[in-house]
Amino acid sequence: MAQTRRKILCIEDDRETARLIAEELTDRGFEVSVAESGQEGLMAIMRRTPDLVLCDVSMPTMTGFDVLERLNEIAPRLGRIPFIFLTALADRDSELRGRLMGADDYVTKPIDFDRLVFIINARITGIARTKLLPKFVKLKDREIEVLTWVARGKTSADISRKLHLSKRTVDFHLDNARIKLRAATRTEAAIKAVASGLIKP
Repeated sequence: MAQTRRKILCIEDDRETARLIAEELTDRGFEVSVAESGQEGLMAIMRRTPDLVLCDVSMPTMTGFDVLERLNEIAPRLGRIPFIFLTALADRDSELRGRLMGADDYVTKPIDFDRLVFIINARITGIARTKLLPKFVKLKDREIEVLTWVARGKTSADISRKLHLSKRTVDFHLDNARIKLRAATRTEAAIKAVASGLIKP
């Protein structure tokens, strides 16, 4: 029985770049669709949820950051979709912003397609694994609360101000949640919690 081809949505306003990405990934066994703007990309996601989204950052009207922000808002209806930025913006601030918003990876152009395919497969496989998270994992109310804010891209300092807790207390709850979820980082813990339905960002 033939293996189902994974569906990749590429949101890229440069047609030549989009064509190259689609050709390369199609040749490597993926089913690729292309959206030429952020708005078109969001509509495509709503029509047919992809297995993973590749998104440019610098687009007119709706940037890649805007797309991810909107996707985070509607995530509870769609489930967890791996999201990777593909961009010419190699500065640390842009990458940090993307990761804090919840992007799974940040790949700079020119694209190394061998590396990109490795990242895509790792992210899709990782999400599949988190769905198998044991049901016996129980998070306390405060752990759910702080992890939810992490999923929304907030730092420990941000969370401590919002919840009127000390940063040390926030870190304590985040570390407890991370250990329970067997996650290496707090961001990974938040991703696992969202994918498993333990929290809703």
